[in-house]
Amino acid sequence: MKFETKAIRIQTERSQHREHSTPIFPTSSFVFNDAEQMRSLFAGEDSGNIYSRFTNPSCTELELKMAALENVDDAFATASGMAAVFALFLSHLKAGDHVLASRAIFGSTYTLLTNHLPKWGIEHDFVNPNAPETWEEKLKSNTKMLFIETPSNPGLDIIDMQVAGDFAKAHNLIYCVDNCFATPYLQQPAKYGADLIMHSATKFIDGQGRVLGGVVAGKKELMENVRKFCRSTGPSLSPFNAWILSKSLETLGVRLDRHCDNALALANFLQNHNQVIRVNYPFLESHPACSIAKKQMKKGGGIVTFEVKGGLQQGRDFLDAIELLSLTANLGDTRTTATHPASTTHAKLTEEARQEVGITNGLIRISTGLEHVDDIIEDIDNALKKSV
Repeated sequence: MKFETKAIRIQTERSQHREHSTPIFPTSSFVFNDAEQMRSLFAGEDSGNIYSRFTNPSCTELELKMAALENVDDAFATASGMAAVFALFLSHLKAGDHVLASRAIFGSTYTLLTNHLPKWGIEHDFVNPNAPETWEEKLKSNTKMLFIETPSNPGLDIIDMQVAGDFAKAHNLIYCVDNCFATPYLQQPAKYGADLIMHSATKFIDGQGRVLGGVVAGKKELMENVRKFCRSTGPSLSPFNAWILSKSLETLGVRLDRHCDNALALANFLQNHNQVIRVNYPFLESHPACSIAKKQMKKGGGIVTFEVKGGLQQGRDFLDAIELLSLTANLGDTRTTATHPASTTHAKLTEEARQEVGITNGLIRISTGLEHVDDIIEDIDNALKKSV
């Protein structure tokens, strides 16, 4: 089956009621036919539902879809994207281990690596996403994992996933990719050797700003550790949220096509605007890694970032002048959203750390929605003119 067909046709087995659309399973536990079945399920000798912290049919459907769409063995759904990141790290790292991570990553992932994992004796070093030839300098004898994000949030750095995969394989590292911005519709990191892939399903996978969710997907032997960790620690996704996310996957392809087309049109418009210093979008020829993006992505994604000329004050004035777009830190919505990364999603980074990944005080992040592109452009253009 093709991608779009998998996203629609993989679903929970129909019940005796012969429903066409999968129902929600809002139950905390499941009953057993007899004492022997109860024993065998808890012993792991048979498969089946025991307790919704472990598995639930609504969550299982989402997990089966995500594994199929990412072309990997298994997936596990979590309560949020950051729960997925936490599970990915803590299920495979221990005190004394070292992580290499791209310095261009989501703000909360950066905080997890710098503020929290060190409490458990897990070390890290950041590498330049644009200079993979320098990564070997940061390797240590205890390096166990390579973690990258491509495209990155919010600078839209593009990392060559094949180069990263070859590096990880050569040094026997667990190769992890945050695929949130692209989704499996635009790229599949497993094609380039990724061992584990994570998503904030809250974003484009939901696509309508309704629910939180996360997913870790990957190789069976590595996912066993993820499942065991999550079963014990409890970052469970609710059946309702899982049902929403699974239904959302049915329209992921058609939504992403529109997101990407709108984003490219907006990026082209902003390139010629007299109040804009620079525009970041992976499929613009001006993007330094455009050729890599086109090699590994189907389209350029739904995010555009740009820097206004007046820095922090004009950036704030621009946001205050917006009329149609929503001012919110979320992204991947049907509604176009705008935010100021330096004071929101990446505010906890030092000024130096933000500058290293191109998060200037005048940087604006736009998540293009599904409205008519002319209306999106008109609102941004008017706001830029008013903010001068």
